[in-house]
Amino acid sequence: MTPARHPGSPAGRAAERALGNLLRVALLQVILLLVGLPAGAVTITTALTAPGTGDRFPAASPSRTVELPDDWATSRPGERGSVWYRMVFRNDPAGAAEPLRGLYIERVCTNLRVQLNGHALHDGGRMTEPLTHQCNHPQLVALPAALLRPGDNVLDVQVTGRALSEVGSRYRAGHLSPVEIGAYDNLAEQHALQTALQVHLPQAVGATLLLMGLFMFMMGFTQRRDSHLAYFGALSVGWAIIDARLWLRRVPVESAVAEFLLAAMLPLLTLAGVQFLLRYARKRMRLADLVLPAQCAVMPLTLIVAGPSRLHPVLLAWEVLFACEVIVAGIWHLRLHQSRRSLSFWITATWLGALAVAGTLAFATQWPGTGAALEGVAQVAQLLPPVLLVVLGLRLVQQHGRALVEAEAGRAHLEQRIRDATAEIETNFRQLAELRVEQVTERERKRIAADLHDDLGAKLLTIVHTSESERISTLAREALEEMRLSVRGLTGRPVQLADALGDWRVEVVQRLSQAGIECEWSSPDLEEVPQRLAARAYVQTTRILREATSNIIKHSGASRCTVRCNVSDGDFLLLIQDNGNGIDSSVELRLDRGHGLASMKARAKQLQGQCLVESGPGYGTVIRLTLPMDRATATP
Repeated sequence: MTPARHPGSPAGRAAERALGNLLRVALLQVILLLVGLPAGAVTITTALTAPGTGDRFPAASPSRTVELPDDWATSRPGERGSVWYRMVFRNDPAGAAEPLRGLYIERVCTNLRVQLNGHALHDGGRMTEPLTHQCNHPQLVALPAALLRPGDNVLDVQVTGRALSEVGSRYRAGHLSPVEIGAYDNLAEQHALQTALQVHLPQAVGATLLLMGLFMFMMGFTQRRDSHLAYFGALSVGWAIIDARLWLRRVPVESAVAEFLLAAMLPLLTLAGVQFLLRYARKRMRLADLVLPAQCAVMPLTLIVAGPSRLHPVLLAWEVLFACEVIVAGIWHLRLHQSRRSLSFWITATWLGALAVAGTLAFATQWPGTGAALEGVAQVAQLLPPVLLVVLGLRLVQQHGRALVEAEAGRAHLEQRIRDATAEIETNFRQLAELRVEQVTERERKRIAADLHDDLGAKLLTIVHTSESERISTLAREALEEMRLSVRGLTGRPVQLADALGDWRVEVVQRLSQAGIECEWSSPDLEEVPQRLAARAYVQTTRILREATSNIIKHSGASRCTVRCNVSDGDFLLLIQDNGNGIDSSVELRLDRGHGLASMKARAKQLQGQCLVESGPGYGTVIRLTLPMDRATATP
């Protein structure tokens, strides 16, 4: 019966290493298909190991044979310090034209030294604290032909590493991958590709994440309504700092301090991530505002209490809690946006799904028994989250830019509406002010008219009836008529054109008859003139007609006068013609300086009309008054 292969048993570890080697070889083959397989390369997968800190392989110390890759978390749990690996390979020279050979180690953690046949060949840096970190830096070492011996050659590799319990990630525990020996030029291509994937690409992504995070943090910090950008910027900057361990070789502090500082940043990243998801959904939770900052203080205290030797298990428990918090925030975010199902919803859902896959793969490598099996995809799991953050950051920047453009367009539209509304308000205010002035003026006119009618009119009427002088009585009667005309103008009441024609006819005919002048009056049938004259037009026309009648009586010497009234083509026409002596130039000039012809023309001009005087000595006088009806009439 075949014994059960438990993860902790030798059979289980052998199966685990076999599966891990299979995945690594499959991944390596895919990569090497792009650049070509190293020709004639030899892979060493077994080594003799012995702990020791000296300058040579400790042959006197207890040793054992291990298979590569040697994951200290599985093969020597709890062990830290320096371990020597001795490997033997054959060298069969092909002649003087044999190319330079090289040694390639895909991953060694934390640092290494290499000796060939007892001669120092390569030194990776400090082997004591603070250590030089080479975990993500593949190693390529040239094997000088002078140090190679025909037949068997002894290769000693000293590795300094840390125990799994002392590091935050299983990927930073002690480790040595299989060793490849082959043509240096071919191995250099593989080394360059692996360096680009494990060092240069994380550097580029980290730099992008850092700059983008700082930019977005400043945008969110200065604009409170976009606070989710500030949290995303803080998340990006923090992740860029944590991912610096992938390419940074030297740190100025001991490894235990560096691990503690990196671990202490995780609750800060969780706070930024959870708050970003909530604020991005326009949701603020008081519980999250209280618990997340408190968590940032409690978590480092638990690490201090546990001590550096138990950092990994304590941190693993906290990582489970942090992952649950982020998952809950992500689900809450999607629930708040599921009703819209917009493009932004699907992009965020896809991003959260990819991040969950990457987190699951990265988290799976932390458990005993799974590290070697998933080592082939661990690098992808480490690189995927920052790449996803860069993608989402670009999406957020695009959304923010579009929102700024829309806000600017909205602001311009609002400013235009404000200007239009302001102009309309000013126009309305001006019209109200004018209406107010007109109302006040109208009331004042009516008051003055009432005063004239009640006071002055009564006194003039008394003079007319009580005066013993005919001249005084006549002047008082004329003043009373003028006052009544002025009162009618002040009251502003319109007059029917037919009534105005009747009043004018009675007054003109009576005055001319009293002066011994025959008057012929011609006007349209009163039923054919339904128009009404505005009070102002009636008053001004009456005064023009009176002035013309007075001039005929006083200056013309006429015996006959003809008055014709008509409405034609929208104009009111009034013609006054006499057979008198006419007006010579000296008299006309004197009349223009007084209140005669000049006042008649001025009154017609006020009504947007025209008053023409045609006269000559011995030919009589013709006065033509033309008033536009749209100016002279009043709407019923």
